Amino acid sequence: MKLVIIGFGQAGSRIADDFARLNKKAKAQRGIDVAPGVFAVNTDAADLSGLSTIKTDYQHRILIGGRKTGGHGVGKINELGAEIAREDADKVVDALRNTKNFYETDGFLLIASAAGGTGSGSMPIMAQHIKERYPDKPVYAMVILPFEHEEQNEERTVYNTAVCLKSTYSVADAVILIDNQRYVRKDFSLKNNLSQINSMIVAPFYNLLCAGEEKRSKFVGAKTLDAGDIIQTLLGWTVLGYGESQIARFKNPFAGLGSFRAKSSETHKGIQAMDEAVSELSTYVNPKDASRALYLISGPAKEINMDLVKEIGDWLKDMAPNAIIRNGDYPREFGQLNITLILSELSDVEKVRRYYNESTGLIPVIKQRQKDVECKLQSIDDSARDIPSLLD
Repeated sequence: MKLVIIGFGQAGSRIADDFARLNKKAKAQRGIDVAPGVFAVNTDAADLSGLSTIKTDYQHRILIGGRKTGGHGVGKINELGAEIAREDADKVVDALRNTKNFYETDGFLLIASAAGGTGSGSMPIMAQHIKERYPDKPVYAMVILPFEHEEQNEERTVYNTAVCLKSTYSVADAVILIDNQRYVRKDFSLKNNLSQINSMIVAPFYNLLCAGEEKRSKFVGAKTLDAGDIIQTLLGWTVLGYGESQIARFKNPFAGLGSFRAKSSETHKGIQAMDEAVSELSTYVNPKDASRALYLISGPAKEINMDLVKEIGDWLKDMAPNAIIRNGDYPREFGQLNITLILSELSDVEKVRRYYNESTGLIPVIKQRQKDVECKLQSIDDSARDIPSLLD
């Protein structure tokens, strides 16, 4: 599957930069181009300068709202981010149109943090514009949910997140939820944590996008999972997971030949990878709420057998009994067996409901606070009414 990737705001642009690195890796290692166009859109010029892989020209690193922000961002005011996106939408669309082999791409992936200003405000606006211009291509939105400390310390974070989720869900074909808190590693520094989180968010897409674009016959799966399967799976609220288990790179071909222990070990490795994929889902959900699911098994061809596929398929069916399940294999990896899992068209996501409920209670508080500030300012002006001014 080939995607046009667009990152909005600081977080979205950095994740898009990781997708650019992933595409570079796919080209070098497999000769496959899965992201012909990767773009970063921001109101902050410094953030755009900090990227490392996305092309440095103005058509790939797109500065919007320069007149209103002076290239210094919108300060978490997502309404301003949305207003700027409406005004500069054509600038972004024109850049997308110039993507090499644009009409061979299968869809768009838009990425932004829900808590910020530029990303959360501009992503739903741009998703709407892109849907209107290219109605035959699906538009997917990857929404990055805030850390717990951000939710607890900044009321605006919860409000922005709820507004972004509601607005994006109404226009995008699927909303992929990424909960930052689930990726945190306690022993990493802040910079390393954010870098590691971005890498972990992007990693599951490597085999998923490459499988349907594979050119070498020996690496084409017995059951190829291509763009059509992914498009038919992604709808509404969506989460994804990734798990892997290590296997011996070199085996004695006669050791344990036909042994029930060897057979059991092969299946166990697959179950172990699937278990990790479920436990490391990008946002906590109940698999029973999924109406669509997809999994891709990647590993050495000899490790992927019918028993393994059946065992994993049966287990996923037990976990997601209401889901239409699609699957595929990709005999590409060496030394490990990994599984990419998608659960989509979720009927309930607890975290999204919580954002909506909390935001509903915050709206009158935020409005009252703004009203109090205006009253105090008016009171100061009233106190100074009889004082002469040197400017009169």
